Amino acid sequence: MPLYHCRSYKVVGSVTYKDFYRLKHERILVLWFPIVKQVISRQIAAGSQLVVALDRTQGQEYNVLIVSAIVQKRAFPLFWTLLNKQGASNLAEQKQVLRPVIRLLKRYKLIVVGDREFHLRELAQWLHRQHLSFVLRQKGNTTFREKRQPFRSIDTIPVKPGIHLFYPQISRTKKKGFSRFNLVASWQKKYRGQQEDEPWYLLTNLPDLKGAMAYRPASYGVYSQRYGIEAMFKDCKTGGYNLEGCQASPEKLIALIILIALAMTEAWLRGKRTQLQKQEKYVCRPQEPGRNRRRHSKFWIGLYGENWLIANECCWEWVESMMGLVRNKQSFYQRGLKAIKLIGQPL
Repeated sequence: MPLYHCRSYKVVGSVTYKDFYRLKHERILVLWFPIVKQVISRQIAAGSQLVVALDRTQGQEYNVLIVSAIVQKRAFPLFWTLLNKQGASNLAEQKQVLRPVIRLLKRYKLIVVGDREFHLRELAQWLHRQHLSFVLRQKGNTTFREKRQPFRSIDTIPVKPGIHLFYPQISRTKKKGFSRFNLVASWQKKYRGQQEDEPWYLLTNLPDLKGAMAYRPASYGVYSQRYGIEAMFKDCKTGGYNLEGCQASPEKLIALIILIALAMTEAWLRGKRTQLQKQEKYVCRPQEPGRNRRRHSKFWIGLYGENWLIANECCWEWVESMMGLVRNKQSFYQRGLKAIKLIGQPL
């Protein structure tokens, strides 16, 4: 379904903002699922590994449980639900948001990651029975047992910064019917001037240490990718979409979230295409002296690329009159016009 930009409002197909506010939750997902499925299929081949992050964000007027796909270090919201309470979610609510995503992405090898809110052994067992891989961070007071050893607290594991330990086939409970999983105890050493305050304790059915917890971008591991959802939450709340200040009703809030999801997805795709076309220099300064990594993300380039097009349209007559005075700059001006055409192409 193509995305079109208009001056005064956005249109998705033939559906406007007002139409979205009238839609029910189920009908919105009928619109959203085909779009996100198409986006992911273009970025990741069927049968490949795909990390899915389970997380929750809470504001003054809302409490949203959300499942996101991590694609190239950025999270894309897949499915979400409003909790009619404050605080953490329970197992039933977690299953409720995961089931549609599992059906939607059945062509991929899914790995579900979650922070300490999703530490329950019942969730790990349920994911394992769905034939899904998982990496779930555990609380420090969680108890476990190695083979023929007494139960002990996870935070008694002797781990220091720079140390990564792997405990295969541990038990989380004395109850019967629960499978044995692997446990990772890991503490990142100082990297780029940053240091984790405490170690990670990760319960997983992945077979090795490196795949479960690798930190650095050169070996970007599974659980590390969960931080892509933090960038998404920042964009939603303070990055221009202002979800934090929203006081809409639950029905309108669901519609607002899908509009945000559409806008974020379009900005990322537009920024990625702008980078591939090597036109990002018209939107921002791609590189800075003494900086090894790119200054701006694909999302940022796509978002501000649209602003650049709008600003250029507003100043079109002024630019034309000024270029008539500096004929020796016409070649550069023509390159800029080509960039406008490329960046402004519909997705």
